[in-house]
Amino acid sequence: MTSVSRAGHLAPFFKATCNVVSNGLKPVVASVPLPSDKVVVQALPKTSTVQTLHGALPIQNIKVKHGSRVPTQVRFAHSDIAYPDFSAYRRKETLDPKSKAEENVDGRQSFTYLIAGAGSVAGAYAAKSVVTHFVSSMAAAADVLALAKIEIKLNEIPEGKSVTFKWRGKPLFIRHRTANEISTEKSVAVDTLRDPQHDDQRVQNPKWLVVIGVCTHLGCVPVANAGDFGGYYCPCHGSHYDASGRIRKGPAPLNLEIPPHTFVDDGLLVVG
Repeated sequence: MTSVSRAGHLAPFFKATCNVVSNGLKPVVASVPLPSDKVVVQALPKTSTVQTLHGALPIQNIKVKHGSRVPTQVRFAHSDIAYPDFSAYRRKETLDPKSKAEENVDGRQSFTYLIAGAGSVAGAYAAKSVVTHFVSSMAAAADVLALAKIEIKLNEIPEGKSVTFKWRGKPLFIRHRTANEISTEKSVAVDTLRDPQHDDQRVQNPKWLVVIGVCTHLGCVPVANAGDFGGYYCPCHGSHYDASGRIRKGPAPLNLEIPPHTFVDDGLLVVG
């Protein structure tokens, strides 16, 4: 009978083999009789049940040979459990284990890139639609858009007067300037202004000044034909504008805003 045993973590490197042949002889052991009053009883070592069971377990790949040289292998439970088959989920190109994966890797990568590109395009289009609907929801209402353009009859505004209209929810000042006001505003040195603008840059027709009546300081509504320069005056914080709507004194940093406007003829003004 031949047996192979391995011990410890050096089991892969050390093996002990012994051959035992039975010849029917019995060993002879010489013994010396002891006095009956001096019998020595040797206690057996104590071992726990866990140690006993652990020592009885087979370790690593144990092979037992017996009989007429027929090999017998000790098998464990994990080697008999059937593993799942995922062939139904695999591509036909990769079912054969002998085929090389590198041969069809380009095709698989192309399909992956195609799916990723199509998904990116669809995601971008969906994001664009969401942003468009969100921005459209913040647009002006229909009643506000209806007042996007207004027509003003200039013949109804006397010379030297300023009339206030409502345009897009804001006050609109239309001023019919006199010849004296026109000459005064044209003679102002531009380099002395806080927000330098010549009078010709602010009017299309010298007789008519069109500005939005909102103070550039904190959004108050100035008073027409008032102030130290005869133009507009904001009583809230003391900003003075001239007859060209330019800031001349006070905390306001900029001139009054000029809206887009056109003169259709001498008697009609379209703002917007």
